Amino acid sequence: MAPRLLSYSNIDSPVHRLSGVTKLLAFLLFSIAGMISYDTRCLLAMLILSLVVFYVSKVPFKQYSFVLYLILIFAAINQLAIFLFAPEQGVQIYGTRHELLHVFGRYSITSEQLFYQFNILLKFAVIVPPALLFLLATEPSEFASSLNRIGVSYKIAYAISITMRYIPDVQQEYVNISIAAQARGLDMSRKEKLGRRLKNMAGILLPLVLATLERIEKVSAALELRGFGRKRKRTWYKSRPLTKTDGFVIAGAVLIAVAVLVITFWDGARFYNPFV
Repeated sequence: MAPRLLSYSNIDSPVHRLSGVTKLLAFLLFSIAGMISYDTRCLLAMLILSLVVFYVSKVPFKQYSFVLYLILIFAAINQLAIFLFAPEQGVQIYGTRHELLHVFGRYSITSEQLFYQFNILLKFAVIVPPALLFLLATEPSEFASSLNRIGVSYKIAYAISITMRYIPDVQQEYVNISIAAQARGLDMSRKEKLGRRLKNMAGILLPLVLATLERIEKVSAALELRGFGRKRKRTWYKSRPLTKTDGFVIAGAVLIAVAVLVITFWDGARFYNPFV
């Protein structure tokens, strides 16, 4: 069976050995710094670092390939939408105008616009790897216990754990419904035309939603029958204490985030301007 998308993979790597809290804090700090900064130098450095960490994690490409393709399509649509609705945004931000090609009407390709949209693409590239890595390298139960250890209510931590576990469950449910539909003659293979395939796949959504609601009801009933939430504390089957490595990683993430913000706002603006 092919590996499930966006599900935890038990791999012995330096990233997997980190605590779930460490990975969450590093992801949040990295993402916040990447979203705020428009300094191309910082974004390129963060991109290289995130790709190196992703490589070290040894996560199989097949496990996130489909989601990555969807993100790339969304990024391309976002780039096109920016140019269609704000073709002079880069000119307004950087205060200069170097026209490379006039398309038609108010649409012209300028160096400033290309540089601005390149920065937007960089921000996507910076944030996506840590987000994928957090989902693929964090064991849900261990992450929930780590959150509870640092003061988060175990009810909230357990809800997050169930959400993370539910991603592969929904995928498996979709596969089961898809196989049942194909057994009844609903063709979703590449032999069928694309429009017909999409229509057939859309027909699976209603059974999938109903099955999801039924699963949620069963989980809620099981938790209620076991008295979940009656006491202030609970024990955890899986727990991973913070180590010195976790401390170093958290400190490093804080330093990187602070350094990025300092460099970004050093001259009083968020945008690195190579045109002045």
